[in-house]
Amino acid sequence: MLKKALFTLSLLASFGTAMATDLPDVVILATGGTIAGTAASSTQMTGYKSGNLGVQTLIDAVPAIKEIADVSGEQIVNVGSPNLTEENLLKIAKRCNELLADSKVKGIVITHGTDTLEETAYFLNLTIKSDKPVVIVGSMRPATAISADGPVNLLNAVKVAASDEAVGKGVLVAMNDEINGARDVTKTNTTLVSTFKAPELGTLGYIAAGQPQFFKESTRRHTSKSEFDISKVNSLPRVDIVYSYLCDDRVATDAFVKAGAKGIVHAGSGNGSISNKTYEGLLDAVSKGVVIVRSSRVGNGVVTKSLPEWTEKGLIESGTLNPQKSRILLQLALTRTSDPKEIQRIFREY
Repeated sequence: MLKKALFTLSLLASFGTAMATDLPDVVILATGGTIAGTAASSTQMTGYKSGNLGVQTLIDAVPAIKEIADVSGEQIVNVGSPNLTEENLLKIAKRCNELLADSKVKGIVITHGTDTLEETAYFLNLTIKSDKPVVIVGSMRPATAISADGPVNLLNAVKVAASDEAVGKGVLVAMNDEINGARDVTKTNTTLVSTFKAPELGTLGYIAAGQPQFFKESTRRHTSKSEFDISKVNSLPRVDIVYSYLCDDRVATDAFVKAGAKGIVHAGSGNGSISNKTYEGLLDAVSKGVVIVRSSRVGNGVVTKSLPEWTEKGLIESGTLNPQKSRILLQLALTRTSDPKEIQRIFREY
């Protein structure tokens, strides 16, 4: 009887090991941010210390993750998202490409501060060379807060990264039970947990009844269909943003050109409008080889062709990309070409 019992236990142990092995492999890359933040009390929602917890602590705080995937973690950087550098972005993108080339890896989750999350997401959307899911996640409340949103966001992000339905959808942002595409998502509120939205083009899907459900996807080029290769890129061209406002002038434009900008995104009013004084500065910049993109400070809408003269002078329309994402795309475009017509083609396709 003892031998039979031991044999049965051995079989059960082997079965359990096989079941664990069958779980998809998901790698969590941690970069810091509020999701890893701590505060002095459970009611403190601002003024906390971000990035105070390591990646393993985040994983251990959500035991249910182990039922979804075989998860491993790497602390790739640890910095508040406003302080992320281009070197950090390139490091994250290259590490993602290394991991995704491994046939065992099903997907990647990246924990990130929310302030610049949308920019990192879009950068990865343009530079990752795989159809496997890459999901960016953060939180609006620190880990020590009452009703902290980080743990459930992380659990949902792992579910999306392990999902077959997420394959080929591009880089995704999973927060507050919503799944948004990297190209169109933006932070819309300073403090609410429902801050990340794609206001005009819409959410791609939801985490409903504990499962990812998709209803749409982007038609723009991304990830495996992207032409951008950063495998040998160690730095990015300088691109700055000039913000439009009443009674503005060319001072900011001239300063950025003097600082060595290779491109400038003009966050114009309305449909990418430009004041006369700022336009003079932008024209001088064009004459010095600086590429200019017309975007808009308005939260929604398409920046289209407007005055024929602007198009004739080589000013590029950003389409639906906001200024900060236009900057990311222009930086990558400038690694390939400085021809305004070719860059306009890139803005149409991405």
